[in-house]
Amino acid sequence: MTEQYLSDEQLGERYGVSRVSIWRWHRTNPAFPRVIKLSPGCARWRLSEIEAWEASKADASSRKSAGTYHEHIHLHA
Repeated sequence: MTEQYLSDEQLGERYGVSRVSIWRWHRTNPAFPRVIKLSPGCARWRLSEIEAWEASKADASSRKSAGTYHEHIHLHA
């Protein structure tokens, strides 16, 4: 299967943020996928790495929600 790549503009559209925000995430969040320089002036992110990052965030969020839910039941039982 051929690897797909996304531009900063495409990522911005995906998340409803500006291109500047995508680059800020890249600079400040070590968990955010690393950019691939395909050629001078051409930076892209691997779609597979973006999807894996999204899945890890969703998994962490569901674990956090489950913990909050169980704590709530325990506190009110």
